[in-house]
Amino acid sequence: MQTSSFTKAGILMLIIVLAFFVSWELFLRNKGIRISYDDDESLWADKRAMVYEPADKATVFIGSSRNKFDLDIVTWQKLTGDHAIQLAIEGNSPLPILDDLATDDKFKGKLVIDVTEGLFFSTAPPTITKPAQRIAYYKKRTPAQRFSFLVNHQLEDRFVFLNKDHLSLSALLDYLPIKKRPGVFALPNGCPQDFNPSNFDRQDIMTERFEKDTLLQNQVKGLWNFYRSISKDPPPNAAKTDSIIATVRKNIDKIKQRGGQVIFVRTPSSGPYWQGEQMGFPRAVYWGKLLAATSVGGIHFKDYPAIDHFMCPEFSHLKQADAIVFTKNLARILEQEKGWKFAKNPIALN
Repeated sequence: MQTSSFTKAGILMLIIVLAFFVSWELFLRNKGIRISYDDDESLWADKRAMVYEPADKATVFIGSSRNKFDLDIVTWQKLTGDHAIQLAIEGNSPLPILDDLATDDKFKGKLVIDVTEGLFFSTAPPTITKPAQRIAYYKKRTPAQRFSFLVNHQLEDRFVFLNKDHLSLSALLDYLPIKKRPGVFALPNGCPQDFNPSNFDRQDIMTERFEKDTLLQNQVKGLWNFYRSISKDPPPNAAKTDSIIATVRKNIDKIKQRGGQVIFVRTPSSGPYWQGEQMGFPRAVYWGKLLAATSVGGIHFKDYPAIDHFMCPEFSHLKQADAIVFTKNLARILEQEKGWKFAKNPIALN
């Protein structure tokens, strides 16, 4: 009799739990929230393992968040036939990843490096810690971690509520209107989940709601202003800049000596963000010196009328329609002006 009671209680509890998760999932989908993958170290490591694909069939992208928004992977792969391997990390410098690829003798492919000056020319711990952690995770992955990733992928592909960054309990608590306490570090507001849902290829795509809702856009602009206000480090001086560029040059030379190709891309920004970047990081002093010292070609969005006019919804990243246009022109410039070869040739821009 006692065993039967425990069984009934267990079944009842299972029904309650399932009812809760089904209701929560349906509620989220009804609000228009879509599938978004946790862009954690396991997803990054999955893409890092792909860099050994043949150079004529793949291109690796590193950088910060603009690369993740501005490169439309579906468009890129349709036009070029190249697999786009996205290794950029939001809010971080690409230099630790460049160093990792340079010291990996098996990497001999094509590499596009996004240059967001405030992050590219930074060696501050907050901008290099996460890349270092992800590189370490990739090198030490266990069979159990790889199997867990495969299982998680199947689940994340089906359920909206598994979005850890925005829908976990700790994430939801961040949205509570709790008064900020003096002396306690806190963001002025959370990042809207409509801003950067991420797909399995690690591309971030703004939702249509975000593209239309100026309130959501202003929340993200407020975050940019907050980060700017707490930043105490000035742009690197000439000596530090030269030191960073010298390290970059050594790493690029290693890749080129193995037959790889490398190019820098300055992705678009607009409004006050673009103006502030030009004040802090004048083009001739940073971008120009980087290209001259490394003898590597570059694509600066201001040099091409087809991609120099975008208005970023929150000043720093492209909406998807503009990302498609940017990606088409990036592919065209790489092929027609920089001599890059792709799996599909020539590239049709229609």
